[in-house]
Amino acid sequence: MGLNTLDFLVIVAYLAGVTLFGMRFRARQRTLKGYFLAGNTIPWWAISLSIVAAETSTLTIISVPGLAYEKDFRFLQLVIGYIVGRIVVSFVLIPQYFRGRLVTAYQLIGRRFGGRLRSLTAGLFLITRAAAEGVRVFAVAIVIRIALGGLLTGMSDLARDVTAIAVVTVLTLLYTFEGGMAAVIWTDVVQLGIYLTGTLVAAFSILRFVPGGWQTIHVIAAHADRFRMFDASTNLSAPYTLWAGIIGGAFLTTASHGTDQLIVQRLLSARSERQAKIALLSSGVAIFFQFTLFLLIGSMLFVFYKQFPPAVAFARTDTIFPTYVVSRLPHGLSGLLISAILAAAMSNLSAALNSLSSTTVVDFYARIAPQSSEELRVRLSRLSTIGWALTLFGLALLARNGGKVLEMGLSIASVAYGSLLGVFLLGVLTKRASENGAMLGMIFGFALNLYLWLLTGIAFTWYVVFGSAATFIVGYGASWLMPRKAQEPIQSVEGG
Repeated sequence: MGLNTLDFLVIVAYLAGVTLFGMRFRARQRTLKGYFLAGNTIPWWAISLSIVAAETSTLTIISVPGLAYEKDFRFLQLVIGYIVGRIVVSFVLIPQYFRGRLVTAYQLIGRRFGGRLRSLTAGLFLITRAAAEGVRVFAVAIVIRIALGGLLTGMSDLARDVTAIAVVTVLTLLYTFEGGMAAVIWTDVVQLGIYLTGTLVAAFSILRFVPGGWQTIHVIAAHADRFRMFDASTNLSAPYTLWAGIIGGAFLTTASHGTDQLIVQRLLSARSERQAKIALLSSGVAIFFQFTLFLLIGSMLFVFYKQFPPAVAFARTDTIFPTYVVSRLPHGLSGLLISAILAAAMSNLSAALNSLSSTTVVDFYARIAPQSSEELRVRLSRLSTIGWALTLFGLALLARNGGKVLEMGLSIASVAYGSLLGVFLLGVLTKRASENGAMLGMIFGFALNLYLWLLTGIAFTWYVVFGSAATFIVGYGASWLMPRKAQEPIQSVEGG
């Protein structure tokens, strides 16, 4: 059917509403701690929901259903590993973060090893997070191109993508620029409610459209093996096996939730260490049920399109769910679902902008200019947010020629996560590791992961496992041969 005026009004109302809501927090941010950590005033349940929203980008909403449509539920094996990884972070890394007045994850590295390794880890985060986020932002263009195809007739594919990415980036920038982390977390909570509501509406609509409802869906999907969840094979090129899921997923989440400023910044915004742990562990339960819902949608769409084949075969699985929303749902509901997908995109983008900005200012500028005033740092934090928004806009356009957006985004992030996690484990679990040894180990681990990604068929789910192991082993061994330098003492928030 395509979208009509009612759908466009729903989308516009959502975009305007969430932007205005986020801007309500602008007057509260006068210090770096207030701007980047919301003054440690956020309750655990809001942080938990915000973590779920941060993990649920547009990639998730459009790509995970495509996995079940094309194959089965084996992706959930990775999610089991996500829960295991959260337990490790809660007991190994979170206590370390709450022993000092930290704003970024990389201050911990500075305290343990020194300024050079802190700069290296922070710089690696900036580069790889920006690259991975560019892929996520591009996923917005896939949705908008399908949803607003009629409105954007006469425009080239490039022009449509530029328009779609620009609209979402500018609106997200407005409230992130003004409200900082408080705006990010509370808009996350609202946006999570919107896209979960929209996804449930889509699920019930498929049940209504398929003759026989759930009974028909279950019979056909089960016969096609679409509900298969476990694969005990040891093939390292298969991304979704039991071993890649539990081991690889645990390492991936330990890295992403324990060393990536995108998530660590949320945990540091908690009122206490205990609340940070509760937020992280509870988000694991929520994320399991959420991914189950997205995969269920994919298997339901498999049955739906068996009953009602599309006029043109789908060129990529990323487009299946958005196409269903635009072509099959009643007007108004279509607008709600497109708004839900945009909600996930804006939620993730706002978090990325804030974490990139915090790392830039706290881990680099504040160390270069330690005597700079708090007012100047907050002002530069906002300018940095604008700079990163422009950077992600450009990277999103470069991602147009990639493959499946979900796996491309996870692969880019996983290449860096291996070496980052290895360095953090060296710092937390050993006393002998030196800065020089850890830097050598980090470089080796990163190079190994680049090799695995670009020149082998090994699945991305193993990158963090191999990269962190290589970083840890080489870093620990090299530390025996290299003299240990004096550690940089932890500084306060005001001191950077």
